[in-house]
Amino acid sequence: MRVYLAASLFSQRERTWNRAFAAEAARAFPESVWTLPQDFRTGDKYNDPRYYGALFRRCLSEIDASDVVVAVLDGPDADSGAAFEMGYAYARGKPVIGVRTDYRPGPDRGVNLMPAGGCRYLVREFAFNEDVGQLARSVARRLRMLAKRGSSVS
Repeated sequence: MRVYLAASLFSQRERTWNRAFAAEAARAFPESVWTLPQDFRTGDKYNDPRYYGALFRRCLSEIDASDVVVAVLDGPDADSGAAFEMGYAYARGKPVIGVRTDYRPGPDRGVNLMPAGGCRYLVREFAFNEDVGQLARSVARRLRMLAKRGSSVS
């Protein structure tokens, strides 16, 4: 199962967490292969404005090639890029698993209504736990459920 991770990726903390989470989830569900857009390089750089169009198209192409999108929905509001990616995936018929570790309240299961409504599953493991492995195992359970029943949105 190909998994696209939609998450904020602008700080060392975010990038390190994304990598650790994806690695733990891949261990918990070995049938998964994770795509992290933070690894996409255009030209010979990671963030060259001359190639933003190509980077945008690569992200869409990778979502199209994925079976599911896992979207990190932490913060007072979801990262705008992750929100777009999950909306694109939803519109393309890809299931979305939302992940929220942020304990701040929101209108729908702790998340803004629109991102929450686009999620097939919403996994909530509050930050107080600080166990990335437990969170990854919870997401892996949802991936297994999708694999068993087929991954189309219905």
